[in-house]
Amino acid sequence: MSQPTPLQENFGMAANVQQFDPVARANELARDLPRRWSGSYQPFGPGSAAAVTLQLASVTALGQMVDVRGEMTLGSTTIPVQGNLNAQSDQLDLLLLGDYSASDLQFGGEFLGLQGFNLSGWMAPRLTNPGGQLVLNPVGDGASAPAIRGLW
Repeated sequence: MSQPTPLQENFGMAANVQQFDPVARANELARDLPRRWSGSYQPFGPGSAAAVTLQLASVTALGQMVDVRGEMTLGSTTIPVQGNLNAQSDQLDLLLLGDYSASDLQFGGEFLGLQGFNLSGWMAPRLTNPGGQLVLNPVGDGASAPAIRGLW
């Protein structure tokens, strides 16, 4: 005879375990993630807003992480980028592999997105820089951003 779970005792229903496979989602993201993004970067402090395009040249699933590499064009300057997207939490860390001082995007900082590529904040390498906001949207026929997973 099996013991009832506390959920069954108190509420009369069986406990269900949510089935989520972050490795399978990483593979799906690597396959379906749009390769072209467009938007804008707005610094929080002094500096001018810049039009942004992101072209992903390589998207590879590595366990539950998705490795992304490509180029970001801010205004008229193109900078190589490299980052990681966590398939479980949708957290994005995107590093600029160069310096774009026109909008205070100094070497050593990163874009941190808690909703994938859609909305990111610039985390500056120095406390004297207040950061900024990067808003990107997928470009192309039928391109749409991956759905953000809910926490519950």
